[in-house]
Amino acid sequence: GEGLAYTPLSLRSYELFREVEEETGASLLTITGGLVISRQTRGVRTHVPNFFANTLLAARTYNIVHELLGASAIRQRFPQFQVRDDEVGYYEPNAGFLRPEACVSAQLALAEHYGAELRRDERVVTFTVGRTSVQVETTYTTYEARQLVLTVGPWLPELLGRQYGALFTVRRQVLYWFDVGTTFPRFVPGTFPVFIWERDGERPGLYGFPAVDGPDGGIKVATEQYETETTPESVDRSVSEREIRDMVAGNVRPHLSGVGPTCVRAMTCLYTCTADSGFVIDRHPDYQEVIVASPCSGHGFKHSAAIGEAIAQLVVDGATRMDLSAFRLRRLLPTPPWRAS
Repeated sequence: GEGLAYTPLSLRSYELFREVEEETGASLLTITGGLVISRQTRGVRTHVPNFFANTLLAARTYNIVHELLGASAIRQRFPQFQVRDDEVGYYEPNAGFLRPEACVSAQLALAEHYGAELRRDERVVTFTVGRTSVQVETTYTTYEARQLVLTVGPWLPELLGRQYGALFTVRRQVLYWFDVGTTFPRFVPGTFPVFIWERDGERPGLYGFPAVDGPDGGIKVATEQYETETTPESVDRSVSEREIRDMVAGNVRPHLSGVGPTCVRAMTCLYTCTADSGFVIDRHPDYQEVIVASPCSGHGFKHSAAIGEAIAQLVVDGATRMDLSAFRLRRLLPTPPWRAS
């Protein structure tokens, strides 16, 4: 839905996550089917314009198996969704979800197996670029290398400094898991898909997952907000009762049948966002030795395996097999007046 440039990353990540599973024995990727719900009118909203149309175009361009469903077909196949008569669906049978913590653990284990040295619980303070090397200062020591890859998430604005750090904004997001109780069988993987729901007006998009952690784990339902800024140091990690009540009243009750009002778990996360919700995977405008990789804006993890492969190619070979031109940092920079058209 974010555009055609992302589909090759997604397709390659499917392959790589399966390779990691085979090599480690970990369970990372579960196929559940995926449903995107929207209205064929102006005014629907997610984090990017034309999300539904972009999704359909990408599927047709890359021959991804999918179906288009009218409201009655959605109700018949997935009665858990309380769709309106003018809403339509895009259903992709090979969509699913990843378990991020398991993915990270498996990849770190493979990295160590193949010779990488990991330094845990060691905070990066700053980096400097010299004539022949890059130095990274941490709370423990200083490292020196020919190239540096910055994949630091919400700490990126701070490390990049004012000029380039201002291109990124950190947003607090809240994630909820709601009780499904006796309706649990209706929400298990294979019966209930991952979903994204575009809505009209000023309401943000809604998304969610099946009940993947048993009858007592609930189903994950969340929205996204792009108005309030924060930092990793100042973010409020608590979730208030008012936030939970508002989530139930405005998002759960009007849209999902069989989901109770009891929130079994809630937590926060941070999105590192660009103005166009796009990735940044590029060499630093001032230092060719530094690669900036902030492929987030909330939708980065599913592409992360392919991004990691592409960055490795960029470091080792100087070029990637994947076209990353859409993710250049320079697109976010103001156009100088003398170059304006």
